[in-house]
Amino acid sequence: MPVQSEIVLSALIYSQKHSVVLLVIVATIGNVLGSLINYYIGKYIMHFKDRKWFPADNKMLNRANGFYKKYGVWSLLLAWTPFLGDPLTIVAGIFRTNIYLFLTLVTIGKAGRYIVLAMALEKAL
Repeated sequence: MPVQSEIVLSALIYSQKHSVVLLVIVATIGNVLGSLINYYIGKYIMHFKDRKWFPADNKMLNRANGFYKKYGVWSLLLAWTPFLGDPLTIVAGIFRTNIYLFLTLVTIGKAGRYIVLAMALEKAL
């Protein structure tokens, strides 16, 4: 469910029972680990692209390829966005993006989102 992690993080920050810095770190790590799973799914799923049950047809794969070629690896900074983030991280795996670059860009985007949310909530409290 999109934005679920933001709701949980907001509730925990609002409770004022936990360190905001620690909450942001844990939320970021959890979210990046989820993206890493998507990366490895993308890395190995192409072995099955000729099967009937494969979730994407050639048109979808070509569209993903075009997007990734156009916006490149920097699009991974948007891996935090609902509906776009998961496909981006899977495509990064399909195209075998360097894992260290992948982790760096995804972490920057996801941490940035949580930091902005935490700062806005702290200001509101």
